[in-house]
Amino acid sequence: MASSGTFVAIFMRHWQDLRESVSDQRENVIVEGKELTLASVVATARYAQYVEISDHVKEHVGQNTEQVYGKIEDGEVLYGINTGFGGSANVRTMAIEEIQRGLIRGLHYGILSGEIGSHADSRVKTRIANAKPLSAPLESTTMPECWVRASMLVRLNSLSYGASGVRPVLLERLAQLLNLDIVPRVPLRGSISASGDLSPLSYLGGVLQGKPAVQAWIAGHDGRKLVAADEALELKNLRPIDIRAKEGLALVNGTATSAGVGSLAVHEVLSLAALAQVLTAMSVEALCGTDESFDSFFSEVRPHPGQIECSDSIRAFLSGSQLVLDNTGSQEFSLRQDRYAIRTAPQWIGPVLEDLALAYSQINIEINSVTDNPIIHSSGKMLHGGNFQAKAVTSAMEKTRQGCLAIGQMLFAQCTELINPMTNNGLAPNLVVDEPSQSWMWKGTDILIAALQSELGFLSNPVGHVQSAEMGNQSINSLALISSRYTLTAAEVLAQLAAAHVVALCQALDLRALDVRFTSSLAPVFKHLTRHCLDQCSSDESSKLSSDEIANQMWLKFSQVVKQTTHMDSDVRFTNAMNSLLGPILERVASTQTNLDFVQSWQKNCVGEACRLYKEVHSRYLEEPDAKPLLGMAAKKLYSYVRDTLEVPFFGEKYIREAEWAQHGEALKDTNSEAKYRSMGAMISAVFDAIRNGSLHLVVLESFEEASEQSKST
Repeated sequence: MASSGTFVAIFMRHWQDLRESVSDQRENVIVEGKELTLASVVATARYAQYVEISDHVKEHVGQNTEQVYGKIEDGEVLYGINTGFGGSANVRTMAIEEIQRGLIRGLHYGILSGEIGSHADSRVKTRIANAKPLSAPLESTTMPECWVRASMLVRLNSLSYGASGVRPVLLERLAQLLNLDIVPRVPLRGSISASGDLSPLSYLGGVLQGKPAVQAWIAGHDGRKLVAADEALELKNLRPIDIRAKEGLALVNGTATSAGVGSLAVHEVLSLAALAQVLTAMSVEALCGTDESFDSFFSEVRPHPGQIECSDSIRAFLSGSQLVLDNTGSQEFSLRQDRYAIRTAPQWIGPVLEDLALAYSQINIEINSVTDNPIIHSSGKMLHGGNFQAKAVTSAMEKTRQGCLAIGQMLFAQCTELINPMTNNGLAPNLVVDEPSQSWMWKGTDILIAALQSELGFLSNPVGHVQSAEMGNQSINSLALISSRYTLTAAEVLAQLAAAHVVALCQALDLRALDVRFTSSLAPVFKHLTRHCLDQCSSDESSKLSSDEIANQMWLKFSQVVKQTTHMDSDVRFTNAMNSLLGPILERVASTQTNLDFVQSWQKNCVGEACRLYKEVHSRYLEEPDAKPLLGMAAKKLYSYVRDTLEVPFFGEKYIREAEWAQHGEALKDTNSEAKYRSMGAMISAVFDAIRNGSLHLVVLESFEEASEQSKST
């Protein structure tokens, strides 16, 4: 059984907690300052889970705040309270509250296109000022709402620790903003995550103050709408907060945005790494590979924790599969072992799992940390330091993003191996259902995943281009938010690649199931015709083999040639395969004209039966495709989800040809069903959406849970 710090344990606990939270909206996220989980961040940020501040936090925070006022009255010099900020900390001031408001005001420097009420100026004489934007003005400069909600929760939790010197009312208002879904509009860029994420968090402060100059998203009659902060508060009957001593600094001086966005990134990549292991097991089945590569002895002699976990998981996922073969290498010209993309998957992805477990731990610590400055010791002493330096988040994000590249490379290699007839072990080229000369349906997907993997390669570069900032005071800065942003971008690209691979795998598994049905239908017919031919022919006395043994030999040879020539159309392929048998069978019968006539008749009959059964089985399978009886534990779950829940079909040219021209709600010809998907891209997009909203990962979780139960029973 996996220990608490392993990838499998982290993934399962994380998703089980998230599943429980989302399924029971009555259970609020309790904020105490020390016990926040990544699952709670995701539940609040993406699924609008309510938050609740524990009573003892309010009492403790209130006592903490009084200490700040006492020290001000005693004349202590406290950074950012009665001094200037950053490189200007040598300035002293008694305008205690005004400098807090001034700090927030000065950090509203972010670029936000598409301000409220903006419009093209009709007085401009030229057309230059009315140019079409290069990108969507709002989206290209604004953080997604879930990023901001994650930041708000992390900041609330950090301030609730009771070492930051804020009043309880500020915490309560932050919780109200989350629960009423009032989300500040925050610029996408502008933070170097040195003295924390100053500018992004200043917009949260602006909304709390109810500034007309700052905007927030709220729920409207027609969905979300952007309004001024004062209007947002008024519509929800909330009073603005008057920022007091230390509160401006406490709000903006911290790593909440980096850590919040980083939490969402770790959640995504953790889930994709688990999915990648399921997809690897499915790839083994689709390629009729072997489970020998995942034998526990490999991990026994090379006991890296990630390799052990990955190997154990894949082996469990393959349990019950009828497509996994025991590869002895006895078949002529066959590979004795599978190619690297599946054979070395545990060794390739194992280190990534270890990195992700560490990244999860780093982010989990960060979201439960106090990251502003100065902070208040339990003794009452004010300590000045640098907890706002978010390098721990950067560290987590860099290896997480590198992990995306490694996972993507493996999935890319597996998918191209499936599509290529030279490597897919007898599947049709381009995974087509139709004759190879009539369809190239999956060739575009091959190009898609190459583009995605190339982009992942670029995105994996380290974010280390540090520039000295703020009068040289911030001479080293973590760039954690930049790293978090690009890690989420990498996760999105990887999710698209994984979605394409999922659809390709389901198609390949159906093709494999179709081939099993075809060969099981043809085999007895072929052997019967072969035995009949041998019985008709006068035998070669030197042959000591029975007609049954010869029939079996001919069938193995026929099957091998058919598997090697999937690039040919079926009638040509079967004729070619039968032609290759003429020499071997003529060697086993006497050389007479009569025997030659019998053999030629046998050849013609076998080709005819093969063509007839091929069309018949194909037609029947397309009407009711079902590969589940052949699949292993995990593949069966994911295949069922894609085919039954998402309704992504097993398809050929006929389906797409009709679907792309069908009107909405119109049934396809020869069927009563509507064309739910009108292109390959639409099918991949549906799986991508299921990955991004998390519903597909629940299926993956079920596979890990069943594998865990299997390990307990052995």
